[in-house]
Amino acid sequence: MISYIKGKIQAVGKDNVVVETASGIGYEIYLSKILASKYFAGQNVEFFTYLKVSENAMDLYGFEDISQKEFFEILLSVSGVGPKSAMNILNLGSMEDIKGAIAREDVKYLTAVQGMGQKTAERLVVELKNKIGKLENIGELTSDNKALTDVIDGLTAMGYGKEEIKAVVNGLNTADKNAEELLKIVLRQLSK
Repeated sequence: MISYIKGKIQAVGKDNVVVETASGIGYEIYLSKILASKYFAGQNVEFFTYLKVSENAMDLYGFEDISQKEFFEILLSVSGVGPKSAMNILNLGSMEDIKGAIAREDVKYLTAVQGMGQKTAERLVVELKNKIGKLENIGELTSDNKALTDVIDGLTAMGYGKEEIKAVVNGLNTADKNAEELLKIVLRQLSK
């Protein structure tokens, strides 16, 4: 699976970019329109990616950080929401605005998404309201500590679950330790 791409933008579309990696291979990566508008040809970029394999295509969806990718994957867990719909949801505004709409059960806000009807928006609210709260709890742990945020992003990329990460990171002494040192400590605890 392609989960991360680093390279130089060769072309920019309204909802995608083409990124050439150091090996000379170009990847078309779909982005939210909000994100795509930030980039220009020649710019060096890094994206966390989600690969959608279907009968007719292999599509890559890109995100600036792991939390955006995780939110996208949570959106995909809702019946009736595919990658294109999830990207359209991300076009509504910031992740905080979208999470807030889900938390306050604002179905009207969510039906503004192209192709999303009332029933799908209601299902989205019902299925995601509790999941959104769990994501916010991990965010509270890392708000002031860049090294800890890097460790959590790394553990998530390695496939560890949110609850497992939270249990190990919660009591961790982070004083005077960089991300590498913290990651070694956490991995030792997880391997016990």
